[in-house]
Amino acid sequence: MSSDELINDKWIKKLDRQTQHLIDRIGTDRKTFAEVFDHSTLDRLGKLISDKVIDYVDFPVSTGKEANIFRAVTPQGRYVALKIYRTSNLTFKHISQYIDGDTRFHIQSKTRRDIIHEWTKKEYKNLKRLKALKIRVPRPIKRLGNVLVMQYIGNANTAAPLLRHVVPPHPQQVAAEILQFMKIMYQKGNMVHADLSPYNILWYRQKPYLIDVGQGVLLEHPNSHDFLRRDIYNMVTFFKTWHLSYNADKLYHEITSTRVKP
Repeated sequence: MSSDELINDKWIKKLDRQTQHLIDRIGTDRKTFAEVFDHSTLDRLGKLISDKVIDYVDFPVSTGKEANIFRAVTPQGRYVALKIYRTSNLTFKHISQYIDGDTRFHIQSKTRRDIIHEWTKKEYKNLKRLKALKIRVPRPIKRLGNVLVMQYIGNANTAAPLLRHVVPPHPQQVAAEILQFMKIMYQKGNMVHADLSPYNILWYRQKPYLIDVGQGVLLEHPNSHDFLRRDIYNMVTFFKTWHLSYNADKLYHEITSTRVKP
């Protein structure tokens, strides 16, 4: 066995031990866990470790239909978030409506793996775009296949809660900031989130952070304005739980027509 093979074997064994540790912590079996940590994903985590992007996987933060998020620790002891899209049982039946029509992405064979990798790349690029606009989102760090490394939003004990679980002390200010994010995204970023809801906003240190931006599309996308109207409807409906009333049509006009203040 060559030296490179010995090093790779060492990484895989280390990851395997960490995987078993995670399995024990969340109380599942290897078959279920393998849906997330398949061989190719383990290889990518090994690459992230060898490149000193992460040192080890700490614990699971959330489980979704399409991806799982874990907290990881860097060699410097800092927390980062790992978003791992499933490659084995992922059902992206709706994904074409977000990728088809986006000129930034061209999937040739359109195998499941190709689509997942393009989707992960899409989220990474959207995070970079929004961060450049100074919209509060997790800072993207690295993208490798179906694995996205980004800023961890939370403290040493727990990840930040979803906005839907929070009643902020000044709800009208928070609502205004989220609507301003939407306006900046549209007017300066030439894009819409396309899946904005209180399930895709974190609350941390008294501030909202937009997450799950993989669906985000550029305005040239044929459905971009329909997605924007849906985002507005979702947020207007949620703001009612804070006893705030907004007119969805008026907000649409403001976002698409009223110039963002410098």
